[in-house]
Amino acid sequence: MAVGLATFAHGVKADQENQATPWVEIHAARVRLVGTRWKAGEAHYLVGLEVALDDGWKTYWRMPGDSGVPPTFEWTGSTNLEKANVLYPAPVRMKEAGGEAIGYKGTVLFPIAITPKDTDAPVGLKLSLEFGICRDICIPATQTFTLELLPGKAGTLAPSLAGALDRVPRRHHGRRMNDPELKRARVAGSDSAPVLEIEGLYKNGAKADVFVEAPDGLYVPMAKRAPGSRSDAVRFVSELSPSLLQDLKGKTLTLTLVDEGGATETRWTVP
Repeated sequence: MAVGLATFAHGVKADQENQATPWVEIHAARVRLVGTRWKAGEAHYLVGLEVALDDGWKTYWRMPGDSGVPPTFEWTGSTNLEKANVLYPAPVRMKEAGGEAIGYKGTVLFPIAITPKDTDAPVGLKLSLEFGICRDICIPATQTFTLELLPGKAGTLAPSLAGALDRVPRRHHGRRMNDPELKRARVAGSDSAPVLEIEGLYKNGAKADVFVEAPDGLYVPMAKRAPGSRSDAVRFVSELSPSLLQDLKGKTLTLTLVDEGGATETRWTVP
């Protein structure tokens, strides 16, 4: 259930190595934008959208699960901006009245890698954000931020930004020692009741989870932990319909494996 619409705006000119806008209160959350000069690959700045939620409230991942409002980031009106790549820290599974959702509680910071068109000129960011703040009801909110990023020497990442980057799932080839590993994915079951099976190797199977994203607006039901999984090798099953399986054939799914020690993002194509 969604009620109301909150709209706020705030801007700041960046003139320090690490800068942040003041917190803006939106219902049961506080929101701000933080940023710094940073060089990694083609990105020259790292900013972050920080959301601090009151106890009992939540917001959602890019794929919200059975229900929810995923955040959207719109950069229209920005100047000298070539690309803004929003990164999503590993989420958690959350039970709701209508099923299960995927998202965050407490405080979450979304890192955003900024690539300028001209590296010697300032970047004028204008972020129009839409996101959900939810408890028993879900309140859609909009927030507009402006932030000027100045060229210069790359600085040291603020601890909050560095920590948020560390929580972003790594691609399979860049896994760390404690990150989960995809062991196998396959379609099993019968023609009338197909299932997607995903097996991963985890450091802590008790905290293991997996989230499945499909392209083209297709929704894969939330995967359930299968009985008989070992402490390190955990199997998950997502129940598909025959029509959904037909739509998924040849499509590449994104599988995000998560436990308390790390997270991995892997692509897998349905045969």
